[in-house]
Order: sequence, then C-alpha cells, then structure tokens
Amino acid sequence: MKLTHLDEKDRPKMVDVSDKEQTTRVAVASGIIEMSQDAYDAIVTQKTKKGPVLQTAVIAAIMGSKKTSELIPMCHPINLSGINCDVEELPELPGFKLSVTAKLTGQTGVEMEALTGTSIGLLTIYDMVKAIDKGMVIRNIQLEEKAGGKSGDFKR
Repeated sequence: MKLTHLDEKDRPKMVDVSDKEQTTRVAVASGIIEMSQDAYDAIVTQKTKKGPVLQTAVIAAIMGSKKTSELIPMCHPINLSGINCDVEELPELPGFKLSVTAKLTGQTGVEMEALTGTSIGLLTIYDMVKAIDKGMVIRNIQLEEKAGGKSGDFKR
C-alpha cells in the first residue's frame, strides 16, 4: 500500500486535496481521564484553586481542535464550521469522559481535529488538578465515528 503522505522519492508531503469534492464531514472522538476520589470531588464541587475545570477543558478542547494543523505536520488548515464538546461524569471510576464533535463542509476530514480537541481537553483537566493527583491516567482517546468523504462512514 502506497502512503499518501510520501512523494515518488519517499519524501514527506502534504496530500493535495484540490480535486476532491466538497462534502459535509463530521467526526466524533472521545477519551477518558481517571483520577483519585479527592481530585474528582474537587472538580465536581468546583473547589479547585485553578477555577472551573470542566468549563476550562471544554474551551481548551475547542481551541485544540482549531489549532490541529499547527500541531500535526501533515494536517491541512481547515475552516471548521462547528465544534461541540461534552463532558460526562464517571463517578464509578472516578473520572470523566470528554467527547468532541467537529464538523465542516470541505475537501478533507475532521477526524484529527476531533482527536486533537479531545486530547487537549483531557490534558487541561490533568493540568488543573495535578496538584491534587499526579497519578491521573488519560486513556482510550479514540475516533468514535465519522461521516462524509470518499472513505465513507465509520462507527465504533
């Protein structure tokens, strides 16, 4: 299988998408952060020294999605038409599940934007409560589903 990010001399390149059809593309990614009960309680009761953790994580996830092409070398700069971020409390872990949905009408997909936003949102949670729990675990960052584009739809 020939990799699309290599030219005929096996040098890195950004894929040319100029001939691709513009279609609506949506991707959803998610990830989980597990933490101590003390860290979880501090977040849900909003008793952290750095402010509202979950609201800040949502803003960070949106910003991270928008900055994807600056962080991942072969990602195209794109005009996202929408980004949504949800945070679900998982008291049984304890921890949180963060999900990002990215959308656009364009010539390339938004999977990397959803995955990057998820990663940045979870890292923000870690950063804001690491004084309480340095042993937090970020895991299962994954593409949940995508729609649109030549490669078709995917659902985990």
